[in-house]
Amino acid sequence: MSDKDKSTVNVPETQAPENPKLCWYVVHTYSGYENKVMDTLRKAVENSEEMQKLILDIRVPLEEVTEIRNGRRITTQRKVFPGYVMVHMYWTTNSWYLVRNTRGVTGFVGPESKPVPLSDEEVERMLNPAPAAVKTDIAIGQRVRIVNGIFENQIVTVTDIDPAMNRLTVVVNMFEREQTLELELDEVESISDEELRQLDAEGVI
Repeated sequence: MSDKDKSTVNVPETQAPENPKLCWYVVHTYSGYENKVMDTLRKAVENSEEMQKLILDIRVPLEEVTEIRNGRRITTQRKVFPGYVMVHMYWTTNSWYLVRNTRGVTGFVGPESKPVPLSDEEVERMLNPAPAAVKTDIAIGQRVRIVNGIFENQIVTVTDIDPAMNRLTVVVNMFEREQTLELELDEVESISDEELRQLDAEGVI
């Protein structure tokens, strides 16, 4: 092999351990390449008996995000750590080479791209993130309509919102007195400005 050819070969910056242990490592990728890197690595592992013994899992950490829009609960998934992929593997020269040279990978997370294993706590936090607070398009002071229960269709004013608990507080008229009431976020819906003006003109609110 010529000196020119040698210069194009990617080799580990640091020596792999003589007795590698199965650990989780984090790989940095170009933005938007997380799923591509995961799929490419999985296919490469499937096509190699050696890699099947060295690389046991590849994950893109995800979390569920819930939004309440007009009283409807919408759940989607989003990347917990954009630009990163987790790899469960034995660190050897060959496993390092395969991962490091996968298209879209910029390197392992660690000093000088040396793979640094994650602790059990870090693995748990990345693979099982705490539930994200529920997002809602409703704001404090906004008038909304209750969509179920004994106060169904009543127009109320929001006085407090607790997305983490998926609840809000509203003021309702009960026995000719104003009372506070706690509801789930999906028990109310937004009302358009046009509808509010119409209801106000009709004396409903």
